[in-house]
Parts: sequence; C-alpha cells; structure tokens
Amino acid sequence: MDAQSLILVFTNVPDRETGKRMASQIVAQKLAACVNISSDILSIYNWDGQQQAETEVQLMIKTTQARYAQLEELIKNKHPYELPEIIATPLVAGLPAYLGWVRKETETP
Repeated sequence: MDAQSLILVFTNVPDRETGKRMASQIVAQKLAACVNISSDILSIYNWDGQQQAETEVQLMIKTTQARYAQLEELIKNKHPYELPEIIATPLVAGLPAYLGWVRKETETP
C-alpha cells in the first residue's frame, strides 16, 4: 500500500491545552487518525509590521486528502488565531500497515 492520498497537516497553536482540545475534536470526528502535539517551540514572525517572538506548540495531523477540507474548516473555526497556519504536505512513503491504519481511522461511516 503506498502513501498516495495521505497527507500531513501542520498548525501551530498558542499552548498545549488548546492543542489537546483541538486534537481531541479532530480525532473524535475522524478527520485524522492521529495528532502529535510538540513540546514548546519558539516562532519568530512579522505581524502587523512588528516582529513577534511567541512560544507555541505544533500539531502534526495525519489524515487523507479526502478529509482535508473538513479538517481545514474545523481548524479555522476552532483556532484562536486570526490567521492560523494550516499547511499540508503529501506523504510519499511509509510503513504499509501504518498507512492502512490512517486510512481506516479516517473513513466516514
């Protein structure tokens, strides 16, 4: 089984509690098989003409292209940021059994 149609979606949130809340909703709605929540990371970026330096946590979301639109909508609706980072990248390879599990966990009834 190849990785075609599987994607990894990234979004950063301001804290671990926000990440846990969003991850739980994402998995409960079968929009992803798994969401990893990173340790604190430091993000440096420009916003409204000012350089910012903020501590965030990153969510790494394993899902399928078929579930992306609904996942993006949930992130936009639940995210505390005015402009949330939502980036998806295709998976090109992976352990076949794991890839099958991701597909199974994101199937709609």
